[in-house]
This record gives sequence, structure tokens and C-alpha cells, in this order.
Amino acid sequence: MDPRYEILAVNVVSHSTKLEKGEKALIHAFDVPHEMTLALVRAVRARGAIPFVQLQHARIDREWILGGADEQFEAALSWEMERMKGMDAYIALRGAANVFETSDLPQEDLKKAIRILKPVLDWRVKKTKWCVLRWPTPSMAQQARMSTGTFEDFFFDACCMDYSRMTEGMAVLERRMAEADKVQITGQGTDLKFSLKSINAVACGGTHNIPDGEVFSCPVRDSVEGHVNFNADTIYQGTAFSNVRLAFENGKVVEATADSNETKLNEILDSDEGARYIGEFAIAFNPKVTEPMLDILFDEKIAGSFHFTPGQAYEEADNGNQSQVHWDMVCIQRPDYGGGEILFDGEIIRKDGQFVPDDLQKLNPEYLLAESS
Repeated sequence: MDPRYEILAVNVVSHSTKLEKGEKALIHAFDVPHEMTLALVRAVRARGAIPFVQLQHARIDREWILGGADEQFEAALSWEMERMKGMDAYIALRGAANVFETSDLPQEDLKKAIRILKPVLDWRVKKTKWCVLRWPTPSMAQQARMSTGTFEDFFFDACCMDYSRMTEGMAVLERRMAEADKVQITGQGTDLKFSLKSINAVACGGTHNIPDGEVFSCPVRDSVEGHVNFNADTIYQGTAFSNVRLAFENGKVVEATADSNETKLNEILDSDEGARYIGEFAIAFNPKVTEPMLDILFDEKIAGSFHFTPGQAYEEADNGNQSQVHWDMVCIQRPDYGGGEILFDGEIIRKDGQFVPDDLQKLNPEYLLAESS
């Protein structure tokens, strides 16, 4: 077994989910090597916890969703919810031999499956200790434009970094976001204004996602005004979108365009009323993740980026918006991507991807990549 499997498994059960003796943990493996699943089973048991395993495959998922009747998804909801309610923790590793496996599924089938099964997701997010990871496949290496071996090295380097280095700086940014009212974001094709007043902020340093490195909050639902251009390509529901541009009035997306699949973009934003309102705003700073690779668990952590999310708000930072959609869209503001500024109540928080205030310097790459003393 690759020794990095064991290192990653230990990080997940100790740092991310902090499993305790007697707790039940569901290991949900999507198209990943059995050796990694074995490493997780062993790591769970080493903590004195109880492992459960579900193996899943994208091609089978596609066939199961295609043309599925309501009764099929409702039956799945019943037994999946019962099982999830019995778990204390949820660990998901998601690989993909083909990231576009579901791209040609009829939109109505996808909407139906997501809508009916959403209560399981809500329970898992709100009621369990959870951590979700991708898995480095040749398909992901192609997305990242890397060789398979180089991408695997990058993956384990990013996922096994010392996340404790983020703790002090994240706490400061979390406090500043929680205390902020007016936010302004400017850059190429972007001029956004919104309020964070009375909305909580949450620091994420390797607990729920790996790789990690962000602090998120949520705009007051009807406060978003202006426009934003997302310069990182994105995949959602198996379809790729490029150069997405959103315009807002009174918090709602009133115009949505893209260089590719614009019709599908608007179909997704019309999934329900909440899909055209924002459910998350986050500032990211993982120094190991620097370029978009069409995988949101990585792309939303890109150093010098922020993401803005049409759809469902998180309970921990809630503006009341509800939707079956939660679509993180990423804008990189480093100079090589056109630069940009983020201001809280008139103070420059980050300029061209670098944090400016003295108390946020420990979130810049120079500190996060330095060896701890």
C-alpha cells in the first residue's frame, strides 16, 4: 500500500472528523482504490470507532438515475435516511474515471433525484461529523493538465499539509467577517456590493473538506447588487461552464451568461426560487492550490480567490435562502488573473490575492508555506 494512503486516512479520522471510541462512521467510496478504503477502515478501528462502508460507481449511478420513478428515489430516501441517522460521522472519497459521466442525463431526472434525496444531505451536513475528499484519478489529472504521477504528488501534498498553520489567521478573518457589514469586491468584470450584517462566519481548516483553507459567510439575502465575472471554469451537474457572469438586483440573479452552455446555466438557476439568490460568500487561501482544475473541492480553495454561491445557505452562516442548488463559483484575484480588491466597511482586506492588514498576514502563502518552528 502507498504509505500516503495511511497518512491521509489518519488525518481524516483524527484531525478532520476527530472520531472517538464507539462512534459509527460511514465510509462512502466513489470509484476509489480498495486499498484506500482499507486504509480508512483500519484508521477508523484504530480510533476505537466502528466502520461502515458503501461502495459507489458513477456509471451505475447514471443508469440508476436515468428515467428513475419517484417511487425509486423515495424508497432510497427511506433507507438512506435511516442509515444516516445511525451514523456519528461520514467520510466520503469521490473519484471519477469520467467527470462528465452524468452530463447527458435529462435535467428533469437530475432535479428529481436531487430534490427527493436532499433530506439525507441536509441530515448529514447538520447532524454528523463529516469530511469529503476527491480522489486523484487520471481524469482529474487531465483536468489539471498534469501527468498522472505529478498530479498524485500534488494531491497528497495539498491534502496532507499542516493545516494547523492556518488556525491563527483563520480566527482573525472569521472574526472580521462576522463583524463586517458592507462588503465591496472589485476586479476585472466585477463590481459587487452586499451586506454581511448579523450573519455568522465560519473558518474551515481541514475539518470538513480536504484540501481546505477558507472562511465563509453569507450575504444578507436581498443585499447583493452589481455584477461578477468568474474567471475559473466550473462543472456542475456534469456540465462544464466557462466565463460565467452574473448580474444582481435586490439580491437576485437577473442576468446569467457564459461562454459555454448558457442555456443549461439558466436552467439550473431556474431549478427553484432560491437558486437565483446567494447562499455563501467565502475567501480562500490554500497556498498549495493555485490553478483551477474543474474540481470545486480544489478550486474553491485556490490561494487569492473568493467564491460566490447561488443556492442553499449553510445553517452555520444562514441568510434563510433555501434551494436544491449549491453552486460554488470561483473568481481568482491574483495579478496573473487580473487582480482585484475585497473591502470590509471601506477597509482593504485583500488586494491582488494578498491579505493587507497586519493581523491577517498569517494567511498569506509566505507564512503558510514556511516550516513551523
